[in-house]
Amino acid sequence: MDQLDDKRSGRFVRRWLRAAFGVGWLALASGVAWAAQPVAEWLVHGYDNAGTRFSPLKEITTDNVKDMGLVWSYNLESTRGVEATPIVANGVMYVSAPWSVVHAIDVRTGERVWTYDPAVPRSYAKNACCDVVNRGVAVHDGLVYVGSLDGRLIAIDAKTGTKTWEQDTITDRSRPYTITGAPRVIKNKVIIGNSGAEYGVRGYITAYDAKTGKQAWRWFVVPGDPSKPFEDESMAKAAKTWDPAGKYWEAGGGGTVWNSMVFDPELNLMYIGTGNASPWAHRRRSPGGGDNLYVASIVALDPDTGKYVWHYQETPADNWDYTSTQDLILADLKIDGKVRKVVMHAPKNGFFFVIDRTDGSFISAKNFVPVNWASGYDKNGRPIELPEARSPDQPFDAIPGPFGGHNWHSMSFSPQTGLAYFPAQNIPLVLAEDKKWAYNKAQPGQAMAGIGWNLAMEVNPRPPTSTPFGRLIAWDPVNQKEVWRKEHVSPWNGGTLVTAGKVVFQGTADARLIAFDASNGRELWSSPMGTGVLAAPISYEVDGRQYISVAVGWGGVYGQTQRASERNTPGTVYTFALGGKAPMPAFTEFQRKRLVSGVKYNSDHVAEGTGLYVMNCAFCHGVPGVDKGGILPNLGYSAPEVIANLDRFVFNGPYVPRGMPDFTGKLSMEEVQKIKAFILSTADAIRPPK
Repeated sequence: MDQLDDKRSGRFVRRWLRAAFGVGWLALASGVAWAAQPVAEWLVHGYDNAGTRFSPLKEITTDNVKDMGLVWSYNLESTRGVEATPIVANGVMYVSAPWSVVHAIDVRTGERVWTYDPAVPRSYAKNACCDVVNRGVAVHDGLVYVGSLDGRLIAIDAKTGTKTWEQDTITDRSRPYTITGAPRVIKNKVIIGNSGAEYGVRGYITAYDAKTGKQAWRWFVVPGDPSKPFEDESMAKAAKTWDPAGKYWEAGGGGTVWNSMVFDPELNLMYIGTGNASPWAHRRRSPGGGDNLYVASIVALDPDTGKYVWHYQETPADNWDYTSTQDLILADLKIDGKVRKVVMHAPKNGFFFVIDRTDGSFISAKNFVPVNWASGYDKNGRPIELPEARSPDQPFDAIPGPFGGHNWHSMSFSPQTGLAYFPAQNIPLVLAEDKKWAYNKAQPGQAMAGIGWNLAMEVNPRPPTSTPFGRLIAWDPVNQKEVWRKEHVSPWNGGTLVTAGKVVFQGTADARLIAFDASNGRELWSSPMGTGVLAAPISYEVDGRQYISVAVGWGGVYGQTQRASERNTPGTVYTFALGGKAPMPAFTEFQRKRLVSGVKYNSDHVAEGTGLYVMNCAFCHGVPGVDKGGILPNLGYSAPEVIANLDRFVFNGPYVPRGMPDFTGKLSMEEVQKIKAFILSTADAIRPPK
């Protein structure tokens, strides 16, 4: 009887915690006393409110993971990047695909329950810097929430897949805002940020009533036009760190909250990572200097009101697209003999940060990849910058570059090993301040300015010299040192999952899912995936059996032009378990093509064509014939009839319904001929001699 009463009491406590804090409620297994869920499902984007991505399940271990096999696969019917972490609740998996389409899948069978398509206009893809991706949904009290690429927040009935309510999160439709991140539910509020800093927007984060969709609060990341009243004291404080002579508000200022959110219910604080400044070049937006709060920062907010509480700025006066939107993880760590409540973070700028989450005070930072913009951080948490990193006159081979030493690909943390696991990389890129830049005044040679990008930076004005790499790192946050690493064949590898079975799972750019020993990095198992992997795996238990699932689909900003696998299989969810015997689906190969030839062009047009190509095409299609092409084709390998009739593809062509911009009215026929000349001349220049 006492045991039954204990069970009933436990159920009551769990129900109360769920009602009080939403689905990310807490137990004793994960570094902080409340972080991991004592349930077998994956109910929150990062597994728990602390964002640990640590599963307490341990049926799969370092000894038996070699016996895993496929149980089922599910076709997401997509050809673009898949970046979503699935959510598993009540035996159903909810996962988003490109174009913000949501799929509900029976986790026992892999069969479709329903799909919901928010019908994002394909023309909206021109506003998405980094592919038409979506990083996942939130589930709460019978509703599934998704942010659509075109800026809507939608609540869907979890059983039927029908829309319950919808809110337009964008108040200024003259700005090219997007949503690519996963919503979070905190204290019965569904919370979402936005994307678009490269184009010129002002970042903010908004909370809506989870049941009705009514807006509860909104907090702006950067100040607006100083001639108008500031929204709150935090904006007045921030405005003092921006030079109004640069009219920063015209280009929005940036600071978009497009990924990480975590929550500490004991402190009643939520933490967000903020994005890069807009435009990238510091002197162009704030010529008199200043830190430009609150870009590239960790910010603590009151989840009840959205009120600013504290911040720590990781990259003051950001000049290199060093977003701080990468996954935040909360933990209690013993540092110098004292247990500290911390935020752990490995942002783009290449340093691993440990910050006190009670007040935002700096504890430590150490670079986890080579860096050349700063030599370290001083005792006050300020970077010790190297002078050449901000040279107004010399191109700078930034290490890491704008792709980041670690991008959005998810980090995990194990309380058993005390290690954080995350993909690290270098993708070489040279930056130089663009002194000709003016907001929305596109000129040839300005990267993607023809479709709205506003960088105020020249990109690769000379070839980069740094070395590309991709690796998996196990990092000790207390001693700030690398414990082990695994080198991969390419950058842009997937996020991580770590389990109580002491196994780390990660997908790779070269189309594998791999299991590593969490203690030493020893490779234990792998499976082909059919295409490169970006998203992190999850683990959950159904009917007493532990499963590993991962949503797969190559893409993202790097994957649009590059790849490390010859496979090009449509987006797929794969689910594995011990003893799985299901056959893998058929894999599709990329079409192998030859460099385009046999099309006449005017060599006098090549120089102008180069600038026009950079202005309109480069970040989608890469360098003709030099890059391999990713999910979007490299035009150097196009069929001759395509390049010969390039105008038919550029002006309201056949790919517009799939997201290609329509350049009607933006390019002239003469300019298209010049772009054609650049493509053909580049192919000729690199063609091997006969």
